[in-house]
Amino acid sequence: MLRKLVLMLVVFILAVAALGAWKFWSIKQQIAIFTAPKPPIQISASLAQLQDWQTRLPAIGTLTARQGVELTAEISGTVDQVLFESGQQVEAGQPLLTMHDEVERASLATAEAQVELARLDFNRQQNLLQRQSISQAQFDQASSTLRQAQARVAEARAIVQKKTISAPFSGRLGIIQVDPGDYLSPGTLIATLQDLSSLYVDFSLAEQHYPALSTGQQVKLTVAAFPEQGFTGQITAINPRVEASSRTLLVRAGVSNPEEQLLPGMFAELNVLLPDVQPRVVVPETAINFSLYGHSVYVVVPTDDQGQAQEDGEQALQVKRRFVTTGERRDGQVVVLEGLEDGDQVVSAGQLKLNDGAAVVINNSNPL
Repeated sequence: MLRKLVLMLVVFILAVAALGAWKFWSIKQQIAIFTAPKPPIQISASLAQLQDWQTRLPAIGTLTARQGVELTAEISGTVDQVLFESGQQVEAGQPLLTMHDEVERASLATAEAQVELARLDFNRQQNLLQRQSISQAQFDQASSTLRQAQARVAEARAIVQKKTISAPFSGRLGIIQVDPGDYLSPGTLIATLQDLSSLYVDFSLAEQHYPALSTGQQVKLTVAAFPEQGFTGQITAINPRVEASSRTLLVRAGVSNPEEQLLPGMFAELNVLLPDVQPRVVVPETAINFSLYGHSVYVVVPTDDQGQAQEDGEQALQVKRRFVTTGERRDGQVVVLEGLEDGDQVVSAGQLKLNDGAAVVINNSNPL
């Protein structure tokens, strides 16, 4: 009986020892797994580069025609002929519309006849005055009658001319608003005329930018109709008065439009190019981690362990988080004023998986 108890005790001790050894080995394996170095994280990286950077002042503006009018009638009358079509290109002085002018031409003929009569009487009175057969007062009366008759002719001729409406300058006409037979009163809209060969773009800038502005400065602009195409202009005028309500300064730039792609009234996004070109450290916009607590980048540096290497034999890399001060942004690039130097390698994609000191491997062939 005693031998059986001893045997059972030995078996129990061996079982406990085997279970403890297996548990010890399992825990050791788990510790090894958790303490093993993590595989490097794949990222895309770019170099911070020193570039000549031209400061730009962004603004929004509205395009207006260099010359643009609404053609209207100055005097009343009935439309006789419409000599143009909607959208037609016309030249300066080209007749566009005529109104019935029979009554006015008759009045002109009457006035011209009165001028002839007044001139004959004037010549007669002049001869008599030379022979001292009439007084100076009678001669002055004949001279005044002649001038009045000539003035009535000029007035009648002007009325006849106003019955024909001509283009004041070369340009493109809008949609016709009248038809033959329509009665026009003064101010009635006939059509619009726009000179599209060149346009103005009017925009506003904050008053603190006034010292940096001057006529002749170049502007770059884009419109929604042609988002991929840029247009160039030059500042032609700066308003000498700041708007008190908005504290902004109105600026006007001229834009050439030979292909008539731009139209008056279009909304334009533009940048004023300032002359102060300076070298700046520039990185891709995707490399910057923007936050309320400060902007930062991950800089790629060799790992602290100089003996550690990647599988391909190259030096192992890690990232260090660095806070930076950023400046102007445009075209997917950001100026870094402080925190980076020319040649620093920064992470441009894959930052969400990173933390300070993480091991990385650069893979620019397959952007993340």
